[in-house]
Amino acid sequence: MRIAIAGGSGFIGGALTEALLARGDEVWIISRRAAGADGTRQHAKRSSVTWDQLEREPSLLEGFDGIVNLAGESINQRWTDAAKRRILESRVTAAERMASLVAALKSKPPVVVNASGISAYGHSETELFDEDSRTVQSDFLSRVVREWESAADKIPVERLVKLRVGLVLDRKGGAFPLMLLPYRLFGGGRVGSGKQGLSWIHIDDMVGLILFSLDHHNVRGVLNASAPEPVTNDAFGRAVGRAFGRPHWFPVPAPLLRLALGEMSSLVLEGQRAWPKRALELGYKYRYPKLEAALSQLAGRSL
Repeated sequence: MRIAIAGGSGFIGGALTEALLARGDEVWIISRRAAGADGTRQHAKRSSVTWDQLEREPSLLEGFDGIVNLAGESINQRWTDAAKRRILESRVTAAERMASLVAALKSKPPVVVNASGISAYGHSETELFDEDSRTVQSDFLSRVVREWESAADKIPVERLVKLRVGLVLDRKGGAFPLMLLPYRLFGGGRVGSGKQGLSWIHIDDMVGLILFSLDHHNVRGVLNASAPEPVTNDAFGRAVGRAFGRPHWFPVPAPLLRLALGEMSSLVLEGQRAWPKRALELGYKYRYPKLEAALSQLAGRSL
């Protein structure tokens, strides 16, 4: 297949690109900078194109089999007013630009997979959220998701898949290396009450769900991109300690974290437990459905 990836230079996009190339697909990376500017090693079936080039000549995307939109500013930064604008606008703008590009095509791709966030459901220590659960606009990230998905809904494509992504576990990128650092320093422990929900997914299953969405014509609409074992923050930390051979003993008080991180502290002090009902119903087989196995793989251990 010929697949275009917006946001392909991120850690999820990089892993997805490797998986697509490994199975013989052709990959085009849509980025802000010209080819080679990021130092990425070129591949015979890997090409790069900029947003500006596509907007001047959208026909470059004619005949593609699918587009994956992962573009968006990292949320792993202090949430100043300027940062919050970038986080929101980068996602909404990418979806809007994608809608315009697809609308201009004579031969449209049959599927667009657009990233979204598990924050759509707000926060709860007791509820279990599946794709049929109500969404809210109770905080910054849930408002971002609402506007992000609203912009994606305007992409004129036969199949639009919106993946509401949880915490992606990968040693190379995302939030997990930062979460692992206190354990490496023998200072890991629960954060705040430790009762807040945490919906996670191993990087291999994150890529697997994207490929599943591209390949299966019955996949459309919202899918929770999380593993079928959501846990609490405290349970997650204890599992990290076991997998990496480190103690889980040093709690981080919520007021201290709020003082250090500001509004961004809600990323770890609040959460939700999401259930991937649709992925399971559609037949996706998780490689790492259990947290213990996922963390053991990342730690380089076999169960």
